[in-house]
Amino acid sequence: MTHRALRLRLDAAALQDNWRWLQRASGTATGAAVKADGYGLGARDVTRLLGDAGCRDFFVSNWAEADALGAMPDGVSLSVLHGVGAKDMAAALGSSARPVLNTPGQIARWREAAPERPCDVMVDTGMNRLGVRTDELHSLEGLRIETLISHLACADEDSAMNRVQRDRFAAVAATVEARRYSLANSAGICLGADYAFDLVRPGLALYGGIPREEASGHIRQVVYPEAEVVQRRTVRAGETVGYGATWTAQDDTEVAVINIGYADGYLRCFAGRGGASVGAARLPLVGRVSMDLVALDCSDCPELREGEWVSMDYDLPAAAEASGLSQYELLTGLGQRFERDWNGAGRLWLERAQVDHRTAPAFRFPRLADVAAMQDQPVMGVGQERLGSDLLQFQLDRQRVLALGQSGAVGDPEDMGIDGDRRLTERDVEDDVGGLAPDAG
Repeated sequence: MTHRALRLRLDAAALQDNWRWLQRASGTATGAAVKADGYGLGARDVTRLLGDAGCRDFFVSNWAEADALGAMPDGVSLSVLHGVGAKDMAAALGSSARPVLNTPGQIARWREAAPERPCDVMVDTGMNRLGVRTDELHSLEGLRIETLISHLACADEDSAMNRVQRDRFAAVAATVEARRYSLANSAGICLGADYAFDLVRPGLALYGGIPREEASGHIRQVVYPEAEVVQRRTVRAGETVGYGATWTAQDDTEVAVINIGYADGYLRCFAGRGGASVGAARLPLVGRVSMDLVALDCSDCPELREGEWVSMDYDLPAAAEASGLSQYELLTGLGQRFERDWNGAGRLWLERAQVDHRTAPAFRFPRLADVAAMQDQPVMGVGQERLGSDLLQFQLDRQRVLALGQSGAVGDPEDMGIDGDRRLTERDVEDDVGGLAPDAG
């Protein structure tokens, strides 16, 4: 596999813990927004990890995102927030995902094509973005509405608009029949139980963002961008660094040039404000951010060498304050040149492969499920599912096996006769967890 000099170290346990805190805070069913490829982290991995934690309701923006996720396991729902346009009908009718109908035109289209199938509906309570207006509610007659949804415009602020929207939504919920009602996003959860209704739909806070002060101290950082040192050099006093010669060394300065830039979502607004760290040593950014490179003052890290890694300063609230970008932009702007490296229970490696989810059987969420681990071989079949040339590899070290053991899926590897320092083999899986293969259909 080609080496990548950029990686996102992604904390699976933090992602799951964030979902659990949001569930406790809301006191009701808690879904997850996994649109924009799971806020840039990889929607398929995010969905499986949150599914393993207990999440059963997921939300994407459009049908391309739904198709990329594929079929959901039994008991798990996927909703498409942008509804169903005329060109979406083939995808919608061939999918188990539900459209969130937003306009009278979408409602008429769905009623004609799929009158017996359930749908979700968005009602506009004041944001004036998507949703049926309150004077258009008559158009909903006869629909099988699974979830009636609205969206808060100002939940991250102490705004009177929050209560106005909440009360409008409650009034609509009293007149429109649906199985469930949903209003709150991450920030809305922090507003309290009055905003929870039957289902909440967090996004930002799942991924380490702090939507309101109430979440501080509870939400953990998930995303840690890391970059490799391309060159270490000494910049002499009086010399400058980077485009525009905007930074001048006051003394001889050790500089590390690292493999990250604005093409990767690390934007020019970090110039003079951003930085990285190696252990306890902080490395401030010097000069401008280039397309592919950034320079750091590494004088306090004499041991740092070419080919070693630094961790970018990317605590979302702090990075947002430093850059002027929103926490949402910081997440979703992270580019595709990063290797996305999940750790912990539920880690899924699907490399050099694109599974055709339209024909593949549904999966159960993995605890140790999907573990048909082979040392360095492509998995040609899992249960009765043929993945063809797809390479499904699980790198299971002792820590992850023990973590999975806590779920009852598998015990201590040594109790299984497995050396804790080597990977599970196909024989280990057949002998000990063969009954956990994915569903065949």
